[in-house]
Amino acid sequence: MTCERCGGLLDEVVPGWCPVCRVAARVGATALLDWLVPDGADGGVGGPHDVDPDPLAWPGYDVARETARAKTDADESVVVRVGALRGTDLLFVAVAWDFGFLGGSMGSAAGARIAAAYDAATAARLPIVLLTASGGARMQEGMASLVQMAATTAAQAAHADAGLLQVAVLRDPTTGGVFASHANLADIIVAERGATIGFAGPRVSAAITGGPLPAGSHTATGAHAAGLIDAVIERPALVRLLADVLLWSTGAREDRAMQPAWVSDVVVDAFPALPPPDAPTDAWAEVQRARAPDRVRAPQLLGAERIDVAARLRGDRAGGVDTAVDVTLAWWDTRSVVVVAMDPSGDPIGPAGYRTAWRGLALADRLGVPLVTLVDTPGADASAAAEAGGIAHHIAMTTAKLLAVRAPVVALVVGEGGSGGALALAVGDRLLLQEHATFSVIAPEGAAAILHRDPTRAAEVAELLDPTAARLEALGIADEVVPEPPGAEVAAAVEAVARHLRALASVDRKALAASRRLRWRTPLRGIDDRLTRG
Repeated sequence: MTCERCGGLLDEVVPGWCPVCRVAARVGATALLDWLVPDGADGGVGGPHDVDPDPLAWPGYDVARETARAKTDADESVVVRVGALRGTDLLFVAVAWDFGFLGGSMGSAAGARIAAAYDAATAARLPIVLLTASGGARMQEGMASLVQMAATTAAQAAHADAGLLQVAVLRDPTTGGVFASHANLADIIVAERGATIGFAGPRVSAAITGGPLPAGSHTATGAHAAGLIDAVIERPALVRLLADVLLWSTGAREDRAMQPAWVSDVVVDAFPALPPPDAPTDAWAEVQRARAPDRVRAPQLLGAERIDVAARLRGDRAGGVDTAVDVTLAWWDTRSVVVVAMDPSGDPIGPAGYRTAWRGLALADRLGVPLVTLVDTPGADASAAAEAGGIAHHIAMTTAKLLAVRAPVVALVVGEGGSGGALALAVGDRLLLQEHATFSVIAPEGAAAILHRDPTRAAEVAELLDPTAARLEALGIADEVVPEPPGAEVAAAVEAVARHLRALASVDRKALAASRRLRWRTPLRGIDDRLTRG
């Protein structure tokens, strides 16, 4: 039991794991499932002879299949098991590929078994975990194999429509039709360190392109850098990762808050009240406070004691990674949520950032998980590249998608809300502003440049724009201004969002999108009172 790479002794518990070179060897599907789902049962989703085993009468194919069965002790390239994750009571359906069985290829029998596994998971209302290791479609079966990409994707769609979580763990290698169909549609995709990942295998790609591939191509780390997968993990970490996301999904799917480990004594009403909305405010000073480098922002909120992170999504799955947007699966207080957070520390949000946010919106919508957006940006990317990439279309689409989410949405402006780029992720059922946050139709510098051709007059124009939290509450655009008591800003913000999530939990999910659209059809709900006072 030594590592083929370095000669080190393999781990006695984690199959195929070398603690010396920290790369996982290829192992059979049964060995992997015995570790992950030790007390599970066979998936019971059909044997290898439920379909024509040799539709093209390919010479020698029958012998190859029998040899593969003897070699792997498996009857097909995929094995299905239903049970609880190792050391937990978290039930799920696991589908594991055995690369030793004809390269883990997907023939018609394997495709039927994968589709049936999705169906079984849908019927039992269980999440599904794919443990892929495949060279793609099985060429000995021709088109009968290729169409399994459509068959498995159709089954995946039904499972997704049922509001159930899907996780894909890409092992070495994962290529071809498996990677380009159901596996690439999972909610969370991770890959084992050292795995070969890609549509065309490296040898095929090099042969077609006529030259060597660039460094990092077809690797797990390369896919992660391009935003195609959410994380690169080492095999021993797989149990913890699956435990976190499965537990998160259980609370979400059953719309049941987890039992809290402790009860917070933070009471937002105990904080000092804000001055009345009409009290004089130095608007430019508030802009400066919203932009201050030491201001509490999304990372501090996500690191709060009452928030636990289950997983983070990375990239737009179209080759783009935008660090200005972060999508996190977490427990906010005791409730499973999806958090879409803006980070103003880098470049403004570009098209890839909005596409990344779409992943979070779609997941919240499909699973019915509450969505929290943390708004903090000077505005969307105004570069020529962003314009050519359709930044305006992405802002419009983000607004439309957020208005349509069939789950509670609470938006919190934690710093600067800059124009339409910020509004796209602010149109929730509730819009909260931190006491010293701002939200403006345009940055004061930009307004000064338009009005006076002089950006240095920003402070003067800021008083006219009045982008303060108090003003937005007076207009009825903001539902609440969250106090920022010194030293307790994070606790106050976390409690405010939690309070609104609790209030929205009783609202019929089907009515949420309609009521949210109506709310934003008449966004100036306080304007009549303001005019009456004025």
